[in-house]
Amino acid sequence: MTVDCIANVTSDGPPPRKDENKEQQPSLVFDASVLRYQSNIPKQFVWPDHEKPSADAPELQVPLINLSGFLSGDPVAAWEASRLVGEACRKHGFFLVVNHGVKARLIADAHRYMDLFFDMPLHEKQRAQRKPGESCGYASSFTGRFSFKLPWKETLSFSYSAHQQPHKTVEEYFLNVLGEGFREFGRVYQEYCEAMSTLSLGIMELLGMSLGVGPTHFRDFFEENDSIMRLNYYPQCQKPELTLGTGPHCDPTSLTILHQDHVGGLQVFVDNKWHSISPNPEAFVVNVGDTFMALSNGQYKSCLHRAVVNSKTPRKSLAFFLCPRADMVVSPPRGLVDSEHPRMYPDFTWLTLLEFTQKHYRADMMTLDAFSNWLQQESK
Repeated sequence: MTVDCIANVTSDGPPPRKDENKEQQPSLVFDASVLRYQSNIPKQFVWPDHEKPSADAPELQVPLINLSGFLSGDPVAAWEASRLVGEACRKHGFFLVVNHGVKARLIADAHRYMDLFFDMPLHEKQRAQRKPGESCGYASSFTGRFSFKLPWKETLSFSYSAHQQPHKTVEEYFLNVLGEGFREFGRVYQEYCEAMSTLSLGIMELLGMSLGVGPTHFRDFFEENDSIMRLNYYPQCQKPELTLGTGPHCDPTSLTILHQDHVGGLQVFVDNKWHSISPNPEAFVVNVGDTFMALSNGQYKSCLHRAVVNSKTPRKSLAFFLCPRADMVVSPPRGLVDSEHPRMYPDFTWLTLLEFTQKHYRADMMTLDAFSNWLQQESK
């Protein structure tokens, strides 16, 4: 659940820096059809001892929030849901939503087409190859950007825009990049992204209520969102104790809505310990990202999480990253700023933060602080 995130679990984040490997492109190619059977994995995927995955992480007890009453307009159910959301966001930033209104058939189709894409030969997937400095496209690990602590995964990312209707940005992406044979892919993921956008706006109502700024403030802010959809594939690894599917990170985006398949692997760092979040096919995993942490003036924290892999079964997940419209200024409402709660972060646009994570910084748990410092230096 990240926009190109590879991180260290430390209290001190590294200073902003240019990508170390921008000028020397490594020759390593992550071909899951080959590497998933190798007993010795390439050294670029071996993580330092203090960051290697922990075995048997205890399950995190996250609240299961029933949205049926809220979605049907029941004010009592809405306030109860907002209370639970607020408690979760102050404690660890993760919660599960059920009875969310997204059709089971649509979720199943989104998983099915994800299977079809990642089962294709590498050269076919590379038709959508991600270009340096961009956030969308196909990536086989991050071999084109980094040369150490690489994540054991493949991804396909594409943009969704809620303010360019009736233009179908997702459908157009699949047609323009992968061709006519992917028209149905585009249709399914266009519909899925629209459902995720609708669900996200509902959750923003609950977040606004829980923070005391009203149900419409954040919903209106994200109404014309420019978001990112990502398909994640974590192949088998014969040495899962040495690597990670996704390194420890906080999402730099605003809100992440994740649907896992039946294979566990998501872990959250809470109370100085890694915990697992078990798959629930009827639920979406929701977590706050850095951009919303800034919007809440630091009241709600972005939570550190990662993904582990295993030697027997590949894992897949669908991640929708809610982001504001690219030119919207990220600034907390006045009700969240006072003498006891001074401004924690400078104003910025989502596009500036996105470019920072793509061109200047390996995103981690300190991304927002590093970004704030970078903005202040750039303004001098």
